[in-house]
Amino acid sequence: MTRRELASRYAGSVAGIVWAFVQPVLLVGAYFLVFDLVFAMRMGAGAPTARVGTYLVVGSLPWLAFCESLSRGASSLVDAGGLLQKNALPPVLFVARSVLAGWVVFVPLMVLLTAGYLQVSGFGPALLAMPLLLLLQGALALLLAHVLAILAAAVRDTLQILGFMLSVGIYLSPIFFPLSMFPAEWRWVLFANPMTALVMAYQSVLLQGLWPELTLWAVALGWLLGLALLLNGLIRRSRDELVDWL
Repeated sequence: MTRRELASRYAGSVAGIVWAFVQPVLLVGAYFLVFDLVFAMRMGAGAPTARVGTYLVVGSLPWLAFCESLSRGASSLVDAGGLLQKNALPPVLFVARSVLAGWVVFVPLMVLLTAGYLQVSGFGPALLAMPLLLLLQGALALLLAHVLAILAAAVRDTLQILGFMLSVGIYLSPIFFPLSMFPAEWRWVLFANPMTALVMAYQSVLLQGLWPELTLWAVALGWLLGLALLLNGLIRRSRDELVDWL
């Protein structure tokens, strides 16, 4: 199903699935070009690195993958409504298909990014955290996408609200600026973004060569637990009505 999903997204294009890799690379490259080379911006004291472009790439690539998974996963049940009405298939298959299609692209890009940042982070034990972080992000995206897919089936406005939240969410996370630049009394707002802890963990590994702090792991796992409980409740509540909503 994931293979067919990827094939259908780029059907008719000459480059085909290559576009799935080129698009995020071009966007991240544009960030680097504008902020690091054109404006020659540099990070202030307390930042994990001096160059803005180097800092931006580490956070923006996982964020783009997260947005891709949520936007496609949230609409997956609505898009598959006709099929679900005719076949008694588990709805989670369609959410997982959309999320995994993004992961097929994201994981290789993160492997290349990790290799490219070895001169910054060094080759140390902190790199062992990368597979765990990728698994955590994948689980987070799947759970949240499934929650949103059920809500979108019940209320179509969910998709419009999600589009807005994803467009502003990058500014409510330490992707464009380090946590130290945000007012201390309002830093809790950043952790209302489920990607904040993971972005900081990626930055810790790739920019400083350090194992992510225990607090970041705890926040990420807390999000997973909360979403799992919420999803469990939504599945039980919508089991009989979901197909009718679609």
